[in-house]
Amino acid sequence: MPELETIDCDHDGIALRGRIARPQGSGPHPAVLVMHSALGLRHMVSETAQRLAGLGYVAVASDMYGRDADYGDEMKAGACYMDQLQNPDRQRARIVRWFETVAALPDVDANRIAAIGYCYGGTCVLELARSGAGVKAVISYHGILTTHAPATPGSIRGEVAAYCGLQDPYAPPETIEGLRRELAAAGARYQIMEFAQVAHGFTDPKASGSSHGEGIAYDRIADRVSWAGTLALLECTLAD
Repeated sequence: MPELETIDCDHDGIALRGRIARPQGSGPHPAVLVMHSALGLRHMVSETAQRLAGLGYVAVASDMYGRDADYGDEMKAGACYMDQLQNPDRQRARIVRWFETVAALPDVDANRIAAIGYCYGGTCVLELARSGAGVKAVISYHGILTTHAPATPGSIRGEVAAYCGLQDPYAPPETIEGLRRELAAAGARYQIMEFAQVAHGFTDPKASGSSHGEGIAYDRIADRVSWAGTLALLECTLAD
């Protein structure tokens, strides 16, 4: 597995510290932002970044909460998450700041950057696409799909993919249809895959059991199918 290092940026007076995994060779390489769930950087994204680096991508697990933020348990992480949701303009600007930070890395090809995100991170990557940033593809897994500022015609410059569970209480079917209408009205290229009988958190093998709440569960098929689709989309959009 490629090693993880730290990567810093700042936004709105907050020091942010993510993790970066690099492929072999001097580059410039394509890059993938990996955006964390509401639980923060301690949840899933480091392993995903290492997997992507092993496939030839500079992979950056970005930090949306802050280097000094305390999200060591679910209650504290929830407070950090709510703070972001309550400041949607700042949130979108912070996502774009991470994109700019990755684009400026000397071993990254700034014209070949994608972003993937889980849960809250799925929301974040959709916000990145809506911002008009030059991201080649965004992939959202079980993200919340609504927004304070929908995409305008021509604003989305890359491919958009959303993987959604039809039993996800945080992204019910009407919001899936709302995203479809938004993307179509914006003239975006997009794919939305719906998994029947699949709940929220379907990519997380630990997201099963009563402690995780109603409507949250891992699903092996949805996890593997969405990952296979992700790799295909990255290959197509980030190729030389």
